[in-house]
Amino acid sequence: MARKPGTPPPPKASTVDHDAIRELAKLLDETGLTEIHYERDGISIRVARHAGAAVTRPRPAESVPAPTAAPVSIDQTQHPGLVASPMVGTAYLGPAPGARPFVEVGSAVKMGETVMIIEAMKTMNQIPAPRSGTIIQILVEDGQPVEYGEPLLIIE
Repeated sequence: MARKPGTPPPPKASTVDHDAIRELAKLLDETGLTEIHYERDGISIRVARHAGAAVTRPRPAESVPAPTAAPVSIDQTQHPGLVASPMVGTAYLGPAPGARPFVEVGSAVKMGETVMIIEAMKTMNQIPAPRSGTIIQILVEDGQPVEYGEPLLIIE
């Protein structure tokens, strides 16, 4: 059946790109993000993880407990010794599962010394101390997903 001149063509049947969804889900897991939205050529894909799900590493039976924050109340965003995350990823306090953390509350650090690792896209990125001092607060837990600019710890 022929189309009358001047009438718009029938809408194209949309197909689900399962490979694109799988790739976005993989990227979600690798980066620790909770949601990704992708749009191209009028097609929109949103992949989200439930808030209850967490990205974790397997831990040995005897694991070192994560350091707790000091009982001092500090405005984290205004403290001059704040170390913020330079990327999105997963923060790890030690070099390997079950290993002793790089630093603990009360640890003295020197400028440039590794204070933690952030895994982003299967790459382990060492986070150096921006200055020398003493760790007064650790604001993340081992294996916790972090966002860009999120407070990680405070050096005084």
